[in-house]
Amino acid sequence: MLTQQAVILCGGRGTRLRPLTDTVPKPLVTVAGKPFLEHLLLQLHANGYLEIVLLTGYLGHLIEETIGDGSKFGLKVVYQQGPEEWETAERLRHAKELLEDHFLLLYGDNYCNFQHSRLEKAFLQHGKLACLSVFARSARANIAFTPEGQIHSYDPSRTFPGLNGVEIGYALFSKEIFRYFTEANESFSKVLVRLGAARELAAFVQKHVYYSVSELERLQIVDAYLTPKKILLVDRDGTINRKAPKAQYITQWSDFEVIPETLEGLKRFAASGWSFIIISNQAGVARGMLTEQQVWDIDTKLVELLARNQISVLKSYYCFHHWDENCQCRKPEPGMLIQASQDFLLPLETTWYIGDDARDCTAAWRAGCRAAFIGPASEVESLPASEQPEWVFETLNDFANLILSQS
Repeated sequence: MLTQQAVILCGGRGTRLRPLTDTVPKPLVTVAGKPFLEHLLLQLHANGYLEIVLLTGYLGHLIEETIGDGSKFGLKVVYQQGPEEWETAERLRHAKELLEDHFLLLYGDNYCNFQHSRLEKAFLQHGKLACLSVFARSARANIAFTPEGQIHSYDPSRTFPGLNGVEIGYALFSKEIFRYFTEANESFSKVLVRLGAARELAAFVQKHVYYSVSELERLQIVDAYLTPKKILLVDRDGTINRKAPKAQYITQWSDFEVIPETLEGLKRFAASGWSFIIISNQAGVARGMLTEQQVWDIDTKLVELLARNQISVLKSYYCFHHWDENCQCRKPEPGMLIQASQDFLLPLETTWYIGDDARDCTAAWRAGCRAAFIGPASEVESLPASEQPEWVFETLNDFANLILSQS
């Protein structure tokens, strides 16, 4: 890793969260049963970070009392406490001596699916002083970036033409950015404006929706998102049912054969309160070998069969595109997994996707999802190390043995 140090800005007053922030600082507002800041710390630890610098201000003593030295999270946490009136750039400037040559910067009120390795790769490829995580959107945008990830405008006023994204934190910086600081007590956004004008900003385009505790109505959404869920993402052909011969497709229910070990595993999961989402490529539609209606007819029969076994399927996602269409939903692209995450407020970092094809593992990695593979280990050995599944099993029932034993 280029750095194992992260900095979190958590000194603001949080006026839009009143009355909650009348007595607690915004990063300590309760989300899914714990202070929001704890979710960020656990996420950073899972990504290999070891040291966290908390830039505190308003009610900062409560943050230090709650988080302590970070050892309970497997981290070292240090503090830079400043006056409440300090702006974000001023807080960061006063912490300069605590910082390594490179560091990750987060805002204390945003949360998003995060993979350090992908952000670091983008940072190194672009060769800029900063790589910002950017969510593409036109409404209330403050970034103008190219498809290649070049940022040519940063506009905190959100008025410039051509803005097509919003910066969400989770940004990787070189310490050289301090050349663009002034002695003024100012917002960090002004530093980003200067970096943008100097063409020293790059974008890592984040496809996941980001969540924020900055307002009361948004807080409820974050709470729902981060609340643990028993939902398993499952591939269809080859995982739930036996595959058709190579280059052929299941076109009718009479040819659909559920794998007994899969059914047993799904039943055991369901008995422990789990539900399921099916995610499957069906390029046979684009190839003219079956229709969308045939796929949905089979899906209806499958969902009914599983329901008779007390197995609940929340939704099925199918990609009907040809592999030459370059869509974002056909695995190994992550589109269907990310859509499921948005539809069900499902944090993929703690969610499993299980399939029988190497493309399932790649799709899971690109979506920031955990992956388990059903089949011979030799079929995934050629994948890059980052895309390797966490576990390889002979059957889905074997996977159930592991997960249910940990419950």
